[in-house]
Amino acid sequence: MNRFLAALALLAAPLCAASALSAEVTVKETADGADVLIDGELFTRYLKKSGAKPILYPIIGPADMQMTRNYPMTEAGPDEKNDHIHHRSFWFTHGEVNDTDFWAETGDKLGTQEHTAFKKLASGQEGVIVADCDWVDHNGKKILKDERTYKFGVLGDARYIDLDVTLTATDAPVKFGDTKEGSFGIRVAGTMKVEAKKGGEIVNSHGDKDVKAWGKPAPWVDYHGPVGDKKGGVAILEHPSSFRAPTYWHVRTYGLFAANPFGLHDFKGDKSLDGSYTLSPGESIKFSYRVLLHAGDEKDADVAGAFEAYQATKK
Repeated sequence: MNRFLAALALLAAPLCAASALSAEVTVKETADGADVLIDGELFTRYLKKSGAKPILYPIIGPADMQMTRNYPMTEAGPDEKNDHIHHRSFWFTHGEVNDTDFWAETGDKLGTQEHTAFKKLASGQEGVIVADCDWVDHNGKKILKDERTYKFGVLGDARYIDLDVTLTATDAPVKFGDTKEGSFGIRVAGTMKVEAKKGGEIVNSHGDKDVKAWGKPAPWVDYHGPVGDKKGGVAILEHPSSFRAPTYWHVRTYGLFAANPFGLHDFKGDKSLDGSYTLSPGESIKFSYRVLLHAGDEKDADVAGAFEAYQATKK
């Protein structure tokens, strides 16, 4: 009997692999940006402008779980608060760039990110969007060129979004200031957040949980909890080639989930530290992340194993 079961397992393995690889990812340009479909069903949308920046919204995980909150793109959903209007699903900005705030949407000296072009839209077993955008400061001056590549696909029962962002200073130095308000951000579903008290949890690669994961460097962090009648999670994995990896995490129990390599004096609680970084004209920095959208918690999804596979990829 054991031999029979082993033989069945061997036969099933390639079938499972083929099933995972058979998913078709379609990227379609729209008036507002681009839709990303998996086997004909919406996975996410790239929106060229929401508030002051491009975003991805909605983001539909496995088993039709919506992984990010609705507000402010639509009305707030269950357990959502109408707070932090700049927390728009999935975005990349920073709070201090020279003297301009690209993170917030209210206050003084606010900047915008302007989508300028799609360089590539591709469909297949992996969908691809390559987009250019300009960072425009509060005086209306373009200070950064931004090329971001999104890749979309299926890994077993999970879905993934790879994000690679290259920022290049234009004709003057650009300083990224030391502030906790940055940089690659996701706002998880309202029911998933720890403060909903429905079983949501934050855990990083070192085992730090919830508030103890805030401000700590780690190669990956997972945020999981209930979504409807199911349980799912969002993991952000940082590639070792990414700027200042392993990054620090501005991850909050109210649902903010952000990777920030600049905010040292806030995260360390030491004002003598300086995590700022200045780009010379024409100089670039690159950030690389994989977002894994999964069922269950970090152990069910083997996020540690997913990170090992991701860090072995070439960038």
